[in-house]
Amino acid sequence: MKRTQQGFTLIELLIVVAIIGILAAVAIPAYQQYTAKAQASEAFGLLDGLKADAAAYYHENGSFADYAIPSSATITGKYVDSIAVDTEDGLEFTATYKEDGVASAIAGETVIMTSTSGQTWGCATGSLAAAYRPKACGG
Repeated sequence: MKRTQQGFTLIELLIVVAIIGILAAVAIPAYQQYTAKAQASEAFGLLDGLKADAAAYYHENGSFADYAIPSSATITGKYVDSIAVDTEDGLEFTATYKEDGVASAIAGETVIMTSTSGQTWGCATGSLAAAYRPKACGG
C-alpha cells in the first residue's frame, strides 16, 4: 500500500508558529526604534531650515539680540509641537516633540541647537535620548 501525505503534522505547524514568533520578537522592537528615529529627524529638518535665517540675521546685526523666528518659518510639524528661541547667550533653538501621535520614546522630549556666531552650530543634549539623535548631535 502506497501512503500519500495528507498535510502538515501538528508538530510541523507548531515549529512554524514558533519561528514566526521569534522573528516577530526581534523585528518589532527594531522597527519601533527605527520609527522613533525617523520621527525624531523631523525636528532637525525644521531647525536646519531656521539656521540660514539666523546666520543672515547675525551677519547683518553682529549679534543675535532681538532675533525672532520669522513668521513665515515652519516651526511645527507632524511630530514637532513647537520651536522656541532664546537669545540670552548666543542663540538657542529648542524643538519640543508632541505628546500624542509620536513614538513613546520621543513624546514630549526636546532637542536644542545652539550657535554663538551664526557659522558654527552645536547640539545640546536636550532630553532626547542619544539613540534618536543624528550622529552630528552625538547620536
